[in-house]
Amino acid sequence: MARDYVKETPAGAVLMVLAAPRSSKTEIVEIQQDRCKIKVKAPPVDGEANSALVEALSKIFKIPKKFVILEKGQTGKQKSFLLSGLTKEQVCQTVEAILAEKGK
Repeated sequence: MARDYVKETPAGAVLMVLAAPRSSKTEIVEIQQDRCKIKVKAPPVDGEANSALVEALSKIFKIPKKFVILEKGQTGKQKSFLLSGLTKEQVCQTVEAILAEKGK
């Protein structure tokens, strides 16, 4: 699996996300078009989906919410989140473990 959905930066790893709002549950679904597709329950209204993504990424990667920074894609489905203090390898291992558990 190509790991183009994560970029290494001095501040941490940048995760490229394809958001799918108004889903039945919040979860990482698959890698699609060099992005990590994440379903979120929240609707894309008043930043609710963005907040839900920050909370989900915080839990998934076990880092404080303040370390999950939305860099790009405030209003679109394609987003970039800086995960402060994490390496590309750490992020990839976590995402791949979740997808392996789902059998994807």
